[in-house]
Amino acid sequence: MEKILSIIALSATMVGFSQTDTTTANQLGVVKIESQRYTKSKKNNSQAIESITQKDIEFGNYQNTADMLSNSGKLFVQKSQQGGGSPVIRGLESSRILLLVDGVRMNNLIFRGGHLQNVLSVDENMLESTDILFGSSSTQFGSDALGGAINLITKRPLLLSQNNGKEFSGSLNTRYSTANEEKSGYGDFRFSGDKWATLTAISFNDFGDVKMGSKKNGKNDFFGARPFYIETVNGLDNIVKNDDPLVQKFSGYKQYNAMQKVLFKPSESTVHNLNLQFSTTTDIPRYDRLTDLKNNGDLKTATWNYGPQKRILAGYKFSKQKAILNSDLTIGTSYQNIEESRINRNHGKTGEESRIEKVSVYSINADLKAKIGQGELLYGVEGFYDDLKSTASITNIKTGVVTPTNTRYPDGKNFTLKTDAFATYFSKLTENTTYNLGARVGYAKLHSEFKDKTYFPFPFSDIDQTNITYSGAAGITNNSTKNVRVSFNVATGYRTPNVDDLAKVFDSAKGVSLVVPNPNIKPEKNITGDFNITLYTDKIFEFENTVFYTQLFDAIVTDKFTFNGKNTVIYNGVATPVVANQNLGKAEIFGYSTSLKINLLEKLKFYGNFNYTYGRVKSENDNTSRPLDHVPPIYGKTGFNYEFKWLNLDLNMLYNGKKNLEDYSASGEDNLVYAPANGMPAWQTYNFKAAIKPFNSLTIYSGVENILDIQYRNFASGINAAGRNIYLGGKYNF
Repeated sequence: MEKILSIIALSATMVGFSQTDTTTANQLGVVKIESQRYTKSKKNNSQAIESITQKDIEFGNYQNTADMLSNSGKLFVQKSQQGGGSPVIRGLESSRILLLVDGVRMNNLIFRGGHLQNVLSVDENMLESTDILFGSSSTQFGSDALGGAINLITKRPLLLSQNNGKEFSGSLNTRYSTANEEKSGYGDFRFSGDKWATLTAISFNDFGDVKMGSKKNGKNDFFGARPFYIETVNGLDNIVKNDDPLVQKFSGYKQYNAMQKVLFKPSESTVHNLNLQFSTTTDIPRYDRLTDLKNNGDLKTATWNYGPQKRILAGYKFSKQKAILNSDLTIGTSYQNIEESRINRNHGKTGEESRIEKVSVYSINADLKAKIGQGELLYGVEGFYDDLKSTASITNIKTGVVTPTNTRYPDGKNFTLKTDAFATYFSKLTENTTYNLGARVGYAKLHSEFKDKTYFPFPFSDIDQTNITYSGAAGITNNSTKNVRVSFNVATGYRTPNVDDLAKVFDSAKGVSLVVPNPNIKPEKNITGDFNITLYTDKIFEFENTVFYTQLFDAIVTDKFTFNGKNTVIYNGVATPVVANQNLGKAEIFGYSTSLKINLLEKLKFYGNFNYTYGRVKSENDNTSRPLDHVPPIYGKTGFNYEFKWLNLDLNMLYNGKKNLEDYSASGEDNLVYAPANGMPAWQTYNFKAAIKPFNSLTIYSGVENILDIQYRNFASGINAAGRNIYLGGKYNF
């Protein structure tokens, strides 16, 4: 509690900026400020930002938020199981990119460097839009935003003046999909008054086992079939033949979401917002581990589930125009409660291990916006306090006897504390040239405590680390003619080590290595520069190209290590090599992306995008270079869209290039073991989507994904993608 009070006291003594919503037209699109910390104006913003609108989300009719992101063609998404979805921005993933919901950080002290599924805890039907910020974004948002940030913006209550004078309104959505027998439903209800407004939303998803494609991917060998699975009856494991090997048995799960928002506007200059969100799932099978084989060819794992992934958010925001020093002020505070767990049992064993992590996250911020000269100054302070309780046990599935076992993280007190101050200034150099300058400075503290050393006699009982953090950004944008826009942006970023980096207790990585704590890790830092040139004509043509280069310093990678002077330990009766997270020199990432939009006819549009990324890490120990993990192959999307009044049609192709064996990281994070021996083959799918609006209040959605029923798997993923999927859905507004 003392830490929370210190955050509040610090923030109360400093100022931030407010949140407003303004819209003006320009030749490249609409200027709309969703948050004071970045602007989506393509005319004035030097940082690459892509937005997925509510219209795009509804028309796409995707099963979850991860699928929505991957189908944008703008970023890459990895999956270890159907209930997974780990976005990759410019070759950086997981704890190296920042997830936000309504501007509130989702990243916490156990976000790992591997693959994550936290983005799924925000239902795509509840989204008003999604913003993807490319490149270092630490100046806006602090730690973790090395590769960029994803801001999931949920729907808002509307006052009478905003809701076409409707006092009561809402919508109902439903969808069915054939590839996994998905059954989903969503509903929201709005009350709108002159000063009060509310929004209530609930959703339910039932995802069955995913059926993969039945056709070979070109000349590539067929892989990933599920000929057998383990069924447990009365405590006995039996290997059962799968009636349909294309069905990825034990990949299904269910999810429940709810959201409540309240808006109160007592005057034209003052707004209060309350934001309550809840999400939970059933057990989510870790599908890739369920397919692991022993040396004799038998299935290795009988049970491997992520327990129910629970997320609770309670947030309050107060906004007032011209509140302090003629600045608009927004003060926000939030509380998040997150629970994650891992449940696993090997084939033929009676002991089922369960490890539970309960995380509490507190935050407070004060943001300000002031008009200074021809520009705007955005500045503020914020503080975060994360707390973790880690427990573990083994349950005998026959007798029900429960015994303790080693926890995933230290079993004592674990917390991180971060406090930051930041400022960004936007202004004009000339009528056609704008620039921005920004800086952030902060303090970070981490503490972990090992109470019980029964299982592992560490030579230390506590891990404590403090760091001074800082970052900066500068950019310039020039609209030299009516048809050319050029911008350059340079930004630094940082990621302070969290409990997962520093203190994760022995974690088996497929039985071939053990990760041990390393208290000596330093923060990762990077610097990114990107150059963008866009050629366009009003309403007809837009050709955008971005080249970027990132240097990552003190890169945290998993490598060989020693424990009590030994590089091998006995774990589960087997001599196992020891590894640990370490700062092993520099990494570099460069790449480019291009997109093209052409209005072929008044209602017919062509669009396409292409993304290339290259990454290598250099070791300080031996000056060698090797592939950086999480770097995807080339990928993108291209298609045609026809839209006319009550009809919207889209025919597109999603594609990935080949990931060669020599380009896989040796860390294991790229999951070569779940790919063919020579790496991941290239693939492309053809997809058709349609929306028909028979009358104003009803829209019917239908489509066919992976029309050719091709068998394929995304790079670094542990489950095959769905085969041909026919879906049907509808939305009713009232």
